[in-house]
Amino acid sequence: MKILVINCGSSSIKYQLISLDDNKVLAKGIVEKIGMKGSSLKHEKESGEKVLFKGEILDHKIGIEYILGVLSSEKHGCIKNLNEINAVGHRVVHGGEQFSQSVLITDEVIDVLEKFVELAPLHNPPNLKGIYALKALVPGIPQVAVFDTAFHQTMPQHAFMYAIPYALYKKYAIRRYGFHGTSHRYVSARACKLLNLDTKNSKVITCHLGNGASVCAVKNGESVDTSMGFTPLEGLIMGTRSGDIDMGAVAYIMDKEKIGTKTASTLFNRHSGLLGITGISSDFREIRQAADERHDERALLAIKMFDYRIKKYIGAYAAAMGGIDALVFTGGIAENSVITRSGICKDLEFLGIEIDENLNQTVRGQDQVISKEGSKVKIIVVPTNEELMIAIDTNNIVSQKKSETISEIV
Repeated sequence: MKILVINCGSSSIKYQLISLDDNKVLAKGIVEKIGMKGSSLKHEKESGEKVLFKGEILDHKIGIEYILGVLSSEKHGCIKNLNEINAVGHRVVHGGEQFSQSVLITDEVIDVLEKFVELAPLHNPPNLKGIYALKALVPGIPQVAVFDTAFHQTMPQHAFMYAIPYALYKKYAIRRYGFHGTSHRYVSARACKLLNLDTKNSKVITCHLGNGASVCAVKNGESVDTSMGFTPLEGLIMGTRSGDIDMGAVAYIMDKEKIGTKTASTLFNRHSGLLGITGISSDFREIRQAADERHDERALLAIKMFDYRIKKYIGAYAAAMGGIDALVFTGGIAENSVITRSGICKDLEFLGIEIDENLNQTVRGQDQVISKEGSKVKIIVVPTNEELMIAIDTNNIVSQKKSETISEIV
């Protein structure tokens, strides 16, 4: 079974062609700068050889045409024709309350997803563009939507509700949804397997830290709380997103700056977070460089704020679950920043979280335990693999297989 995994962003398309029969990534790549000058497709073969194609990629449909073309090309491809692709799995950010698991995409499903655009205006529109493009270019191929929100549908009502008039929840479904669910699902299960923990009797906190960031409390294999909320804006400090902020401050800023809701949304989604604090960049590497080389005060402040917010959530979720067995780091920042992992774990020894700084220094893009030998809580770095989860869910749905347990998957 060959599954094409598609992840459409506003100006990019990430893709992988995965053969589940032998668990191989046959090809992967990214289309960048869609609709802009300098658009290109970066393609990587199974051998690791990389190829760059430049062209005028005006929209997502043209981008997917490029992807399908290179996958089936005689020189750079890995399939003879498109009929070898059995199904397409799409990352879809928001599935609302209607979708608690992945689903076969039909016209009726598309109609529902279009209604969710207002819930995730930055993410769902490009996700839908990928679905429209595949439907037009390869009609008849099964497509599956795998939702970022689905894993968090197990949260209890007291965790996902906001203290607003209940009528507003019933009318508009305003509640905590949570995101990065596919990643939290994978790394929590993978960590349990590597640490020989019983998934059905475990308390795991997962930290997905990248330009977007979130923490999840996973109890007995199910999400019971997570830092992102109604939208991906709530929770941790992120690259350009503010994370948690007093609504009174939001109203005050809107009043003083004489701005409306759309401008305010742009302010807190695109011009806040690490970028807003530092005035340097939303890229954590550039901020770290400014802190290390120039001792930039605002860069140093942003790093402390970033670590502190994560530390608070870890403490809160340990309390909510009545303990913690494992702390998992994943995502670009968490997998690559030695100092970030160390800073987050510092002073959490009272919870049984004791990092081994020598092991922490040796992480190189692979699964690795970094806690001290006697640490009550195991600390582990697990590179996420959302694409594999999407491929497996897609395969289960189109082949009408009984869903495999997570431990069988990872």
